[in-house]
Amino acid sequence: MKNVERIREALLGPPSGDYFRQRAFAGWKPVAIIWEREIEASPGQATPSSEDIPYGLEVGADCASLVENPAEKQVILQVIEGIVQDLRISQIAATLNQSGYRTRSGTPWTTRDVFELLPRLIEVGPRVFPTTEWAERRQQLFNAV
Repeated sequence: MKNVERIREALLGPPSGDYFRQRAFAGWKPVAIIWEREIEASPGQATPSSEDIPYGLEVGADCASLVENPAEKQVILQVIEGIVQDLRISQIAATLNQSGYRTRSGTPWTTRDVFELLPRLIEVGPRVFPTTEWAERRQQLFNAV
């Protein structure tokens, strides 16, 4: 099986026929074209926005997939530990700050930030609990009690 090389170029203007000939001569063939235009938004119409990357993930090196973010994974594990220990959300935020963790925007964790992370914990929980890392952390929690 042959490897495929792909590139993405941002255009500053419409490409000329010469541009396509040069690329074809170098062995390239077009496989997609993305068109965009500016339009006036009508009153009350929502403007499209990009979707946030779920907490604990980041864009992979291939720019096409999401991969685990190790630092954010540690925050998720620490929040889960706090919940298992029956800590208040304010205590969990304080623990995250004492451990030196910051939100994606670089600010200290607040009660609201931790609260807004709870739906993500529900999504990620089934993948976290079967891991050996969680089993070790859980054992440490029970030994401390």
